[in-house]
Amino acid sequence: MRAILVILAAATLAACTPMAWVKDDTAPEQQNKDLANCQRDAFHEARANTWYYRPIGPYMGAGSGRFVISPGAPYYDPFYDPYLEEARLTQFCMKNKGYELKPVEPGKSTS
Repeated sequence: MRAILVILAAATLAACTPMAWVKDDTAPEQQNKDLANCQRDAFHEARANTWYYRPIGPYMGAGSGRFVISPGAPYYDPFYDPYLEEARLTQFCMKNKGYELKPVEPGKSTS
């Protein structure tokens, strides 16, 4: 029982680690500019690709003895969620520019 609590505490602390995009020999202003460009482009691309997958409304139905409320429809695909797609595209863009997502010490500023 104690081992499970220790593992859960370690996982919780690891989940709270602040992360930042880092690239050697790059000024903080350039890092911020690259991140802003990637986020803007990812936003537009994600919305352009997923506008026709939007659910009309919540789907409510009984399944396996439980009442289920789905965010879209019974065939809603979370991989066409524009927010998830935007995060994936931002990460792809930053990695292509040579950045790495690394943990940052809480007292240290990247900007």
